[in-house]
Amino acid sequence: MDVLVLIDKLDDLVHNAKAVPLTDQVRIDREEIYDILDQMRATIPEEIKQARWIVKERQEMLAEAKRECDRLIGEAREQALREASQTEIVKLAERQSQDIVEEARRDARETRLEMEDWADGILSTLEVNLDKFLGAVRRGRERLHERSQETVVAGIGPIERDGSAAEVDSYQ
Repeated sequence: MDVLVLIDKLDDLVHNAKAVPLTDQVRIDREEIYDILDQMRATIPEEIKQARWIVKERQEMLAEAKRECDRLIGEAREQALREASQTEIVKLAERQSQDIVEEARRDARETRLEMEDWADGILSTLEVNLDKFLGAVRRGRERLHERSQETVVAGIGPIERDGSAAEVDSYQ
């Protein structure tokens, strides 16, 4: 499942939570929150794995482009050596080999730039998604913290995991 979908589910859960009468607090089913958080924990590593795969693919494509460039340069040198016996042919071969080398370099450079742009786009999307996820988590934690503070100020202890009220020490 997509992290953004899970963030939206978490946001909807908090937004649509039932209000506690006569307070600004809401009741949220912890199990639903824990379920969504578990799904997020399972999804984020998969997206990171995909980003790593993309980077690996990019590196392999760059290596292949370099191998092809080296092969073309080697072929150009071999061709130049074969034709080196005659002056006019040597000049022609040098020009052709330079053209081939320049074309190979242009192709390699263009391929590398395209792959970097593609990988950067994927990583940028992942970065945006992670930023949104972190923002949603921060907002959720802030809301929970605010509610917890309101509960303490109202003299009501925090709710334990089992549903019972925790004891609050009074320093009055």
